[in-house]
Amino acid sequence: MQAQSVLSQRSLALRIFIFVILLVLSVPFVFPFLWMLLGSVKSINELLDVRQFFPTTIRWSNFREAIEYQPFLRHYANSIYIAVTVTTGTIFVASLSGYAFARLRFAGRSTLFILLLSGLMMPVEVAIIPNFFFMRDLGLTNTHWPLLLIPVFGARGVMATFIMRTYFVSMPGELEEAARLDGLGPFGIFWRIMLPLSGPALGSVAILTFLHTWNNFLEPLVYINDVRLFTIPLSLNNFTDGFNIPAWHLQLAATTMAVVPMISVYVVAQRHITNAMAMSGLKG
Repeated sequence: MQAQSVLSQRSLALRIFIFVILLVLSVPFVFPFLWMLLGSVKSINELLDVRQFFPTTIRWSNFREAIEYQPFLRHYANSIYIAVTVTTGTIFVASLSGYAFARLRFAGRSTLFILLLSGLMMPVEVAIIPNFFFMRDLGLTNTHWPLLLIPVFGARGVMATFIMRTYFVSMPGELEEAARLDGLGPFGIFWRIMLPLSGPALGSVAILTFLHTWNNFLEPLVYINDVRLFTIPLSLNNFTDGFNIPAWHLQLAATTMAVVPMISVYVVAQRHITNAMAMSGLKG
C-alpha cells in the first residue's frame, strides 16, 4: 500500500509538472490572441502605451468605427462567398479526379498523376506572374474569377486531389465488385458508394481549403484593385489614415471580427482539423 501511495504521488507530481510546462509553452501562442482582444477595445492612446495592458474603458465603438471606416461588411461577405465557392468547387473536382486516379484504369494514369503532383513542387509565388498575365488576357483581372478558378485548379486543388486519391486507394475493392454486380457503372459506384463513404477525406479537404482561402492574401493583392472587391486580408491592410499610418485600434477590432469564422470552424471540427493535417502531410 505504501509503495502504491508513493507511485501515485509521483504520478500526480509528474502530471502537475507536465501541466506547468505545457502552460508555459502555451504563453507565446495565447498572448498575441489575448493582446488582440484587449487591443480591439482600447483607445489608440492606450494601445500605444506599453504600460497599459488592460483597457481603462472598454470601447465597443471600435467595432462600429471599423465597419464604417470602409465597406468592411462587404469585404466580409466577399470572403465568405469566395471561401464557400472555392471549397465547394475543390471538393467537386478533387473527389472526381481523385476517384479516377485511384480506381479507373486508363493509359498514362501514373505518368499523369506524377505530372500533376509536380505542381506541388512549384511555389505559388513562382506561378503568380504567369497566372496574372493569363487572367489579364482573358479580361478577368479586377474580378473575383481568378480567386475562384485558380485555387480549384491550382496547387491547392492538386493537394486536395492527392488527399482524395489516397483515401479512395485505401478502400476495399469488394465494394466496387458488389456494386458492379448490382449493375452500377463507374459514375454510379462513385456517386452512390465511394463518395458517401469518403466523409473523413471530404471533411479534411473542406477544412484545409476553407482556412487557406479565408487567409489568402497574395492572390487578392495581385488580381484586385477595386476596394469594393476586397477580401478580409486586403481589408485589414487598408485601415490607415491620411498619412498612411495604421489605425491600430480599428485594425485590431476588424481582426477580431475576422477570426470569428476561423474559431468557429476550429471549435466545431477540432478532431477533423487534426485528421486533415495528418492526411495532408503524412499519408501517401
